[in-house]
Amino acid sequence: MKKVENSTQKPNLHPKFFWDTDVDKLDWQKAHLAVITRIVERGGKDEIDEIVRFYGREKVIEAIRDEIYFLPDYAIEDALKFFPELKKEEMYCYLNRKDKPYHWI
Repeated sequence: MKKVENSTQKPNLHPKFFWDTDVDKLDWQKAHLAVITRIVERGGKDEIDEIVRFYGREKVIEAIRDEIYFLPDYAIEDALKFFPELKKEEMYCYLNRKDKPYHWI
């Protein structure tokens, strides 16, 4: 899928997902990590499909795998369901978890 280049365009997402943001002033391209994170955490299949349509599947997968610092357990599991090509062990937000055991030295 092709990435949207025009910053005046925006995804068709309900404003309830961005209750703390003025969506009319949001730069959807610059805020792609925050948008993808919020939708993976709180959205369903329709919202996931919309961010994939808007940003492109590769960009969404790359953000989830390599860039998002934290996702709760349920969001990690949802991401794995929506994107079967992802592996939990490759996700930065999974590897960076604070509840995993660490070596004491």
